[in-house]
Amino acid sequence: MIALSCILPFIFVIMISITDETTLQQVGYSFFPSKFGLDGFVFLGQFKDKILQSLFISVFVTVVGTVTNVFITTTYAYAISRSTFKYRRFFTIFALLSMLFNAGLVPGYIVVTRLLQLGDTVWALIVPMLLSPFNIILMRSFFKKTIPEAILESARIDGASEARIFFQICLPLSLPGIATITLLTALGFWNDWFNALLYIKSDNLYPLQYLLMQIQNNMDYISKSVGTSSQIAVALPKETGRMAMVVVATLPIAVLYPFFQRYFVKGLTIGGVKE
Repeated sequence: MIALSCILPFIFVIMISITDETTLQQVGYSFFPSKFGLDGFVFLGQFKDKILQSLFISVFVTVVGTVTNVFITTTYAYAISRSTFKYRRFFTIFALLSMLFNAGLVPGYIVVTRLLQLGDTVWALIVPMLLSPFNIILMRSFFKKTIPEAILESARIDGASEARIFFQICLPLSLPGIATITLLTALGFWNDWFNALLYIKSDNLYPLQYLLMQIQNNMDYISKSVGTSSQIAVALPKETGRMAMVVVATLPIAVLYPFFQRYFVKGLTIGGVKE
């Protein structure tokens, strides 16, 4: 029942998106619409080329950003989880403080656009999110609880280098934790639109979420400008179009969740305890 209650809202959104717009305005929302229609998806089809381009940008940003973020996060967390690392306390406090205090929007904008010269590039959507202090603490706790120091000492005695210990021993034993932060990071990159608002000016670099938000804003503007009684406002699929956008934005990432689900709960349970 709990699982069903989590799925029902998404199913409800899908049903609304395939409801006839006129029927929706007359009858209202329903799990079982009296008349089906694809008005919302037909409307989005007018922006097919832009949506496909934005989808490519979102996939690229999500894949590259997630892989890079997870690599940096796991190496950082592994270092501060080992008692042999001299500066582990300093870097742990540094990560914690970055969760509590933020430099602010203006310094971040100056760093990205002037110092790094990443304005209006796809890397402006990736670099600001390359490190997550929360995921670092999560993986630090996971490493400390699941990888005993004795295993690492045995590997060192056998002549294994630190890199080999990390890649061939620690990472295979940490799949639940890695899967957890991978899913959290991928969701963050996929759903991000704020960085595009700040740094992106070119239409061909818009991520999917930002493009859909712009389409929605344009729909609202047209509806208010032409008046509710005009033919354009009546023909505009406001509700079904909005729900179709939700389906388009949610479905790709929702498909990936079952592949990570068996690791997700275990990773959060083990890594969520701070020592």
